Amino acid sequence: MNSKHAALSEKFIADEPRTNWHDETLWFVREKRDKATHGLPEWEQLREWASQIKNHTLSNLNAYLTEFEEKAKANGIKVHWAADAQEHNEIVHSIIKKNNIQKIVKSKSMLTEECHLNDYLQEKGLEVVDTDLGERIVQFRKEPPSHIVLPAIHLKKQDVSDTFHEHLNTEKGNNDPQYLTEAARQHLRSKFIEADLAITGVNFAIAETGGFVVCTNEGNADMGAHTAKVHIACMGFEKIIPKAEHLSVFLRILARSATGQAITTYSSHFHKPRPDQEMHLVIVDNGRSRQLGRADFKNSLKCIRCAACFNTCPVYRRSGGHSYHTTTAGPIGSILNPNLDMKTNADLPFASTLCGSCSNVCPVKIDIHEQLWKWRQEIVKEGYVSSDKKTAMKGMSYMFSNPALYRFVGIIGRWMMRNFPNLLKSKHNLWFKQREMPEAPKKSFRDWYIDHQK
Repeated sequence: MNSKHAALSEKFIADEPRTNWHDETLWFVREKRDKATHGLPEWEQLREWASQIKNHTLSNLNAYLTEFEEKAKANGIKVHWAADAQEHNEIVHSIIKKNNIQKIVKSKSMLTEECHLNDYLQEKGLEVVDTDLGERIVQFRKEPPSHIVLPAIHLKKQDVSDTFHEHLNTEKGNNDPQYLTEAARQHLRSKFIEADLAITGVNFAIAETGGFVVCTNEGNADMGAHTAKVHIACMGFEKIIPKAEHLSVFLRILARSATGQAITTYSSHFHKPRPDQEMHLVIVDNGRSRQLGRADFKNSLKCIRCAACFNTCPVYRRSGGHSYHTTTAGPIGSILNPNLDMKTNADLPFASTLCGSCSNVCPVKIDIHEQLWKWRQEIVKEGYVSSDKKTAMKGMSYMFSNPALYRFVGIIGRWMMRNFPNLLKSKHNLWFKQREMPEAPKKSFRDWYIDHQK
């Protein structure tokens, strides 16, 4: 089995203080989410409504996408359909060529990250400036985002200070957040004013109106879209919702789940281009229809990209986003990415404790931990696990199916831990690699239970 996640995690956790800080920071965001949701008596009702709306939409997707296209075109938006990432990138480039565009700003869009649009356009000699603060930081560092809502969460203030000193000539060693943010603001202001094209993502597209909504905390999507002569919005087809009245359900759960805010600072509605502007919308499949056709994994398309599952996941918090070697990391990424490329991403469903915390916090009730378990079965069935792992799992299955053998192995194991601890603390014991071996119990739980029954 591909073991990229294990190898990349090992690099991340080599810096123990940073790992602990990353863990604590994300748990702080999870706690903010809990406070925001517990203060809303109807929270569970909103989750249920959101889940049902998404279920209904996914079951009637063709009708809603057709309705959305008709309404959007009637509003003056030019609608394009892309089967995959390559076609998406070619459509965007064709619009750029047609309008002779030189300067491009882009707000946060995980779809364009998924399609590697920046790399594609740079190969064509075009510069794309990411305008989200976190995205701009990692763009300067030539790194991918490590989190879908907090792209630079793996970096500390001093890292940002060093990056800005190198690229923006800020004062060396000054890591005051207000100073650094102001430097970024001044740097980006001219980029917005000079840009010919603004590229944005889409959080929600409304079939009833043909409009779409973009949610940001920095207003950078608005600044780009309202100053550029061309606006291209890019969306996966699962972003569709049936009616405008449904939007209030999703806007109430999105920010609370993502950052613990009551609502995002800017929830911007786009329905038609300005009189002097072109507005394009690129609707992308890129494997989504395949996921839609998988009964066990269809629910993953309900995702609204809030990243609540990231912030609660004990594996993500302690292994870092880059260890997932894909655009969308964390638990949700681990069930989306094997659909795109099962062989390359065969390691990701195993990067989980199956504790179920991800499913508990998901605002649209995706059964994430169950899908992780189901993906493991698919991956083993397809032969994308190493032979030693397969043999070990068969051995464990046999042992757990035979109570007498299980008890005997337990006795031997406890005896070995007490008398030969160094044998267990070897490079061949992968479980021990990043852990301390516990003290061996004096007796098994079964023996303890029988003694207490007596």
